[in-house]
Amino acid sequence: MPTPTPASAPAPTLAPSVSASADNRSSRSNTLTTPLLPRPSSSSSSSTLGPPSSRSSIRRSSSSSEDDDDDADEALTRRRRRRERRNLLRRRKNQALRASAFFTSVLAALGGGSVTAFSLYGHLFQSRLHYSQFHVNGIASAMSLSLYIPVPIIGYLCDRVGPGPLSLVSAVLLGGGYGLAAGLYDKGANHVGVDGKPNTSTYPAMVLAFVAIGVGTASIYLSAITTCAKNFGKSKYRGLMMVAPIASFGLSGMLLSQVGSRILYERQPDGTRGDVDVFHFFLFLAVVLAVIGLIGTFTLRIMDERDLIDGAVEELERSGLLEGSEIFRRRAERGGYGAIDHHPVTATTEDGDAAAGVSGSRKDDEDEDDEDAKLRKTWLLNAETRRFLTDHTMWFFALGFWLIIGPGEAFINNMGTVIGTLYSPNTRSNETSAATHVSIMAAVSTVARLLAASLSDLLSPSPQNQYIQTGVPPTPTSSSAATTATTLLKRTFSVSRVTLLIAAAIIFSIGTAALASGAIQEHGERFWIVSGSVGAGYGAVFSLTPIIVTMIWGVENFGTNFGILAVSPALGSVMWGLIYSAVYQAGARDDSATGLDGDNGDDVFCYGKQCYSSTFWAMTASAWVGALMVLWAWKGRDGWAKRGIVV
Repeated sequence: MPTPTPASAPAPTLAPSVSASADNRSSRSNTLTTPLLPRPSSSSSSSTLGPPSSRSSIRRSSSSSEDDDDDADEALTRRRRRRERRNLLRRRKNQALRASAFFTSVLAALGGGSVTAFSLYGHLFQSRLHYSQFHVNGIASAMSLSLYIPVPIIGYLCDRVGPGPLSLVSAVLLGGGYGLAAGLYDKGANHVGVDGKPNTSTYPAMVLAFVAIGVGTASIYLSAITTCAKNFGKSKYRGLMMVAPIASFGLSGMLLSQVGSRILYERQPDGTRGDVDVFHFFLFLAVVLAVIGLIGTFTLRIMDERDLIDGAVEELERSGLLEGSEIFRRRAERGGYGAIDHHPVTATTEDGDAAAGVSGSRKDDEDEDDEDAKLRKTWLLNAETRRFLTDHTMWFFALGFWLIIGPGEAFINNMGTVIGTLYSPNTRSNETSAATHVSIMAAVSTVARLLAASLSDLLSPSPQNQYIQTGVPPTPTSSSAATTATTLLKRTFSVSRVTLLIAAAIIFSIGTAALASGAIQEHGERFWIVSGSVGAGYGAVFSLTPIIVTMIWGVENFGTNFGILAVSPALGSVMWGLIYSAVYQAGARDDSATGLDGDNGDDVFCYGKQCYSSTFWAMTASAWVGALMVLWAWKGRDGWAKRGIVV
């Protein structure tokens, strides 16, 4: 068998090796250039992350997480909206309650000013009950003392228990006081008519009735202005809002005197109008004031009082006056205002026990918060009372207030008898009436109160908040209060409230000087100069004084602070009432000795300039000295201006 030759045998070749090498290189090249993870494919089979069920679970988990986030956001939004709606409803409710309290305050003041109508019937105590001038002034003085002396206690209670309970007290005292006075007047007048002799057996009980009237008036008046002072302390026109009940108090005299002289009057035998029917007038006041007091019991309230107290405490804390106080000790024990002690509930606790535990915890926390709030309020009011009493400028201010308002109170109580001295018994046909000038004085006083408050809000500088001004000397490094005051005075035209008060005292003195000079004697048609000037000055001073108190010493303790200050008019009223009575009685004795008293035959009545001239010259001087005292409190040594206090 022939052996195959090499030519016929398959020749060895390198092509497969080269091709294999090329394939290997290509494979290595592809391996190097291809990503470690394949590109995601639209086909689920090309994924390397796991089986389809796992991937679906991840997507569902992601979608569920997004849905949970959306639900949480929606729930948060709903809660926020509910909270906003609740806050809106609460604000609207507070606004409605605040407005209701304001209108009730004005109504209460309109009724409570009945004491300013004393001149309408005071002279009838002489002619019908045959009381002497000392007796009439004794009643007026008892009413003035009871109107002002208890005011610090009434203000203290108003700050701590609220104005509502005081309104209830006023309903009882005013209703009972005027009811008792009506019965006593009717009894006394009828008894005198039977035997024709003077009888003063009703006098002690009449004094008691007017003491009740004075305390009741102080209660309703202070509850009204305290409500407005605290509820509108942040208002731009807080002075005007606070003076609204004060002005209404002055307007009350005019309204009630018109009711008495034009509706509840006695008819003369010829059918003409006579004097006020005192018995029915007192009954009318008893019913109306009792109803007003009952309304105020439910509507006179302080809104957001806790926020007011907390803000004042924080203000004193920034001034460094809280250090070492019980407030700091309580805060250290509890970890700050409103700290909550948490009581966790374990997982093994039953649902009912857990709910009871949480409820009990919240109740305990609320009780602690209430206790802490009461502590802060008590501490703050006591601290501000001490600061008020230790401020030497307050005493100068109170002295000035006493010297100006005291003569005004005495004039109001005795205006009827003053008018009676202007004419001799033979020339009484053209005599002006007391009711006319009670109305004039009340109207002018009301306008002056509103005007003074408006000028105070528009022209006078004001502090940045409603809290007490600590007073810092105006140095380059002084606090913001002094800096703000200085900047404000430089930027705008302003008139200090003290300047307005001094101007009011001058206007007051013009009226007393005109009467003292004798220019009004035998010219009763000119008496409007006296009643108008005295009414304007008296009203403006009584308007600006509480405004100044709130500006310097804050509104939180206003009832107590103004109550302390308001004691001074009572002392002034009594002092000037006694002076006027002494001068009047001396003149009456002179008239009796010379036979100028006509057919009266006693020393009860006085006619002529000698009955009042020296008294009203002294009142004029008193008003000027009072203005100087207020000026010293402002510009004197370590006064308000030197301490950087805005007033």
